[in-house]
Formats: sequence, structure tokens, C-alpha cells
Amino acid sequence: MSEDGNSSRNSTRRSVLKSTGVLVTGGLLAGCTGQSGSDQTETATTTEAETATETATPTATETAEADDSYAVSIEPVGDVEFDAVPETWVANNGSWADMGVALGVEPPKAVWLTSRYHTQYYDEIPGLSVDKSGMVSLYQDGVSKELFYELDADVHVMDPNFLMNRFKGWEQADVDEVDQNVGPIFGNCIYAQHYPWHEDYRYYTLYEGFEKLAQVFQRTDRYEAFVSLHEEFQTNLESVVPAEGERPSAAVLWGVGDEPETFYPYIIGGGTGFKHLRDLGVNDALADTDVKDFHGSRAAIDLETLLEVDPEVLMLRGYEAKTRDEFENTVVDFLKNDDTASALTAVQNGDVYRAGGLYQGPITNFVLTQRTAEELYGVESELYDAARVADIVNGDI
Repeated sequence: MSEDGNSSRNSTRRSVLKSTGVLVTGGLLAGCTGQSGSDQTETATTTEAETATETATPTATETAEADDSYAVSIEPVGDVEFDAVPETWVANNGSWADMGVALGVEPPKAVWLTSRYHTQYYDEIPGLSVDKSGMVSLYQDGVSKELFYELDADVHVMDPNFLMNRFKGWEQADVDEVDQNVGPIFGNCIYAQHYPWHEDYRYYTLYEGFEKLAQVFQRTDRYEAFVSLHEEFQTNLESVVPAEGERPSAAVLWGVGDEPETFYPYIIGGGTGFKHLRDLGVNDALADTDVKDFHGSRAAIDLETLLEVDPEVLMLRGYEAKTRDEFENTVVDFLKNDDTASALTAVQNGDVYRAGGLYQGPITNFVLTQRTAEELYGVESELYDAARVADIVNGDI
């Protein structure tokens, strides 16, 4: 925490928040579960800026009094010292927010865009629900510094360079002000690896970032349990992913609207947003073409260009708010009935799927990888133990 007298403020907050909670497993629900409908259709034409009952009984590592300060280091901010375990926080995006869910802490008060934090994924985990009805979007045609004061969070889990480079308005002095007067900024932009301002310092994998957040919240036991579960998951994947020559080629695109004629292409790369596709060894139909990655070019392609590539599978982003049936009845139906799109191999063969959101944490990665493995490879077995996920979140290590 900052050393400007915040200790008394945080002590008061802790005494209040210990009596309330927002995450529950074991058959109890915490708040709204029907969040999928609240996530409006996303388009990449908007900034990519990313884009209550009881909590579980804390474990021994979580109940240690925060009188003992500790430090956690992450690039690019370096060592950040905490004089107490944070109770309230702000997350840059759904990758970090999902890590917090996995650690069993209260969800963040705000994320960059709440519409891109897909809490409906938790429907796949028995008894787990996250209510984001009161969650705030940081990005509202810009990001207000005053909003950080209003949120009054103990820690802000985001890359300060993201704040200063994704849009005009923030400078180092603003970052320093929030860090010193509200709460520390701690984080790294990990969802994709394409920003030029991130070339001079390291990226973190999903689990490397997860470990850092676990250290911040002093819940490394849950992190370690997820590591073990993830190792089992990876072993299960090895048995279901076909040999490289037997996997279909897929194009990952952001479709614009429910009747998409324009698409923003994504080359499968590093970052948490592509982890499920990398883990499944998906062959990228765009990688060896002249199509430019949207991340670097901000360019779009039309149906005619897509037909020239003619991928075997279409993986479309921007539709995670829709159920599979809703997606089929809008986007897929349009493609089937469009003169150009209907000539696509993927459309003719019924291989058009939702690609998953831009952000993934440990839980959402399990959910999305399972879904994609079923769709692409016809997998019928359970690749991860959803009940075990619920147990870990609940502190049953």
C-alpha cells in the first residue's frame, strides 16, 4: 500500500468487508448468474482497450495478520510493498479478474470494459457465480482519474503503460498520483503480445501472472492447487489433440455485428487471449497469407478476401455474450444465406464457432479449451475436473 496514511483507511475497510462476501461455491450462489445477456455484441471498432452471501473460510496463509508488510515484484513496476493484504481492487481485464475468482477473493470493483468480462463462463463450474452488476467499466470514452478516487481500491492490477499508451490523456504524473494517493498500481499487460510499448520488458504467461497475484493476495496455496490441476489438464490434452497434419486450419476473426461482412483478423500468437488455441495446437489459416494482424495493423478484411483464404474453420470473436444457439440463429444463419459467405468451406461444412473472449484466467481457460476441443476435435471426455475447480476456489485445497 502507499505510505501516505492509508493504513487506517484500509483497516476500516477490512473490518467491513470481512463481514460480507461475493464468491461462493459448494452449491450456493452469489448474486446474478444470468450475465451473458448483459454483454452486448462487441465490435472491434470500439477501442480494444482493453476492451452475496459468505466467502469460504480463509486458510492459514490467508488469515495472517497484515501487520507484517511484504513486497511483490512484477515488471514494469518493480517491487510493490503492501502493509496489508488488499481487500478491494481494480483489474485491467478479465484475465486478472478471473485469477482473483480462482483465488477466492472478492471480484474487482472495476475492469476496463465490463462487457468483456464474461462471467457466464462460471456456469460451467458447480456452485460458482460472480455478480458483476455493480462492477464499473474504467473505460468510458476515456478513463477518468477521478474514477480511481471514487473506487478507492487497495490495489490496481494493471500495467501502467497500458494506461498511458492505449489512449490520450494519461501521463506518468497521473499514474504516480493514483499510485501514491489511492493505491498501488501492480500489473503487466499479458492478454496479447503486440504493443510496441511492451517491447522493452518481459511478458508473463497466464500462470506466471497468476502466481504474482496470488502473492499479492497471500493465497499461494490456491495458486499451487491450480498449477497441479493445470498439469493434469495438459496431460489430458495430449491424448485428444490430433497430429498436426490432421488438425483443420482455422481463421480467428472479430466479426462486426450480427450480419458480419467485415472482419478484424487475429493471428494466433502469445498472450493469455490465445492460450486455449495454442494448447489445442490450432493451425492458423491466416499466418502464411498476406492478411495483416489486426493487433498491429488495425486493418479489416471483407468477405471476398476471406473467401480467397477459405479456411476450413471460422473462429469468430465478439459473440461471447451469445449462447451457441443465439450465435447460430444470427451470425451463422446470415453467413449461410449470404451469396459470398455461403461459398466458404467452413460455412458449408458447419464449422463456424465462437472463438472465445480476449481475456483468459485459469478458470476461463479450462472452460474455453474444453468447449473448443469439443467443437474442433469432437472431444467427448472431460478434460478438467470442474468440481475440483470449485473446491479450490472455496478453499478446499
